[in-house]
Amino acid sequence: MTKARTCLLTIYTEAALESRLTEEFETLGIPGYTITNARGKGSRGVRSATWEADANIRIEVICEENLAHELASHLQEHYYENFAMVITIGQIEVFRPTKFTR
Repeated sequence: MTKARTCLLTIYTEAALESRLTEEFETLGIPGYTITNARGKGSRGVRSATWEADANIRIEVICEENLAHELASHLQEHYYENFAMVITIGQIEVFRPTKFTR
C-alpha cells in the first residue's frame, strides 16, 4: 500500500470569494481542491448560509508543504484585511500520493 506524508491546507472563508480564489489557484499552480458549504458560529457570529452574503465555504487543498505555505502567505497578504478567512495547515498521510504533487 503506497502512502506518503503531505499537507492539508484548509481555508474557511466567505462564499463570495469562491470564483476569485479558484482562478488564483490556477495561477499559483494548485493541483486540485475540494469546496464545500460551511455553517457555524465564530467570532463574527452565526453563519447560517441562508443567503450568499452570509454563506461560508471550506476549501481543502492537499499539496506539498512548500506549496501549502506559499498559498497561505498569498491568501493572508491579499484577503485577511478585508474578508473573513481562517487558514489551517496540518500534516496528513495520503494514499495514492502521486495524485497530489505538482
